[in-house]
Amino acid sequence: MTKPSGKDPLVSAARYSEIGFIIPASILLGFFLGKLADYWLHTHRLYLAGLLFGAVVGFGQMIRMALSAFKKDE
Repeated sequence: MTKPSGKDPLVSAARYSEIGFIIPASILLGFFLGKLADYWLHTHRLYLAGLLFGAVVGFGQMIRMALSAFKKDE
């Protein structure tokens, strides 16, 4: 059964929980890709660049998702 406004609460919950998972997932992915690059290139600091890149991408994606959710809610 849907609300009178036509919005399903499960869809809203899924959308907002996805925003909460995108940042840790992107940070971990950047970290592990940086560690993999460290292993392949025999360096010791690329994981920091991967960690930073993952954080930037995660926050950027979160902002994009939040803005699109805000536009859909209007």
